[in-house]
Amino acid sequence: MRVVWLTDLHLNFVESDAIEQFLSSVIKDRPDVVLLSGDTGEASSIIGYLERIRARLQRPIYFVLGNHDFYRGSIRTVRTAIREYVEETPWLTWLNDAGVIALTPEVALIGHDGWADGRSGDYERSSVVMNDYLLIEEFAGLSRRARLQRLHALGDEAAAHLRAVLTAAFATYRRAILVTHVPPFREACWHEGQISDDDFLPHFVCQAAGDAILGVMAAHPECELLVLCGHTHGEGVARPAPNVVVLTGGAEYGAPEVQRVFILEGAHLPIQPAAPPSALPDSK
Repeated sequence: MRVVWLTDLHLNFVESDAIEQFLSSVIKDRPDVVLLSGDTGEASSIIGYLERIRARLQRPIYFVLGNHDFYRGSIRTVRTAIREYVEETPWLTWLNDAGVIALTPEVALIGHDGWADGRSGDYERSSVVMNDYLLIEEFAGLSRRARLQRLHALGDEAAAHLRAVLTAAFATYRRAILVTHVPPFREACWHEGQISDDDFLPHFVCQAAGDAILGVMAAHPECELLVLCGHTHGEGVARPAPNVVVLTGGAEYGAPEVQRVFILEGAHLPIQPAAPPSALPDSK
């Protein structure tokens, strides 16, 4: 099975002809399935871009949403619209609602949007003000303390989901791929070749999700997990536990690209000791 991974496409920054060229390049990679780890558009355009991708690729597409996908809208209304759209649309699966999916008889797929939860780094001293806090309805107008409580709630939601679906997956499978938008570990919060500092980490890591992942993986030492995430626009590899590898995708506004092409054969997962992504076997 050929699995193509995409992330942080930000198609609202891309001309229509360039979107077509990009989708043609995805087709040339001959995917059996496509994994999309968020930030495809904005609230008013996300469904249109998903429809364009679906219509052009005509292959199973498993996706999560990123923070930009809610810009100029609300988390509640976008998620409701996505849920209704996916229910009536072939090829598209939103991983928040999907539970455990069999990619192969040996490898499961799970996922959740995730959200930076303010627990990593130093939220109290951070000078970073994300556009999320201005352009997403659930954050607009909140005090700094109320915003942190909202971030905690969103992170806890992601953690609870991942804890449940990982546990369910490892009841049947020994290997799984997890797709999320926000890095679940500070070690995976790459930007320009470095790990982000305490100023940025609160807004770019979902620590609750990472804690949930480590708890489940410690209880299943015989199992392996590959995490695919984005959000930081910085490419990198992290190994937060012996049986967990996290790939963070790189991105540049206006220049969408394929992150990786993975080959799944039998019980194989492209998990190796931490190395530059280009050095991973069976990857593009």
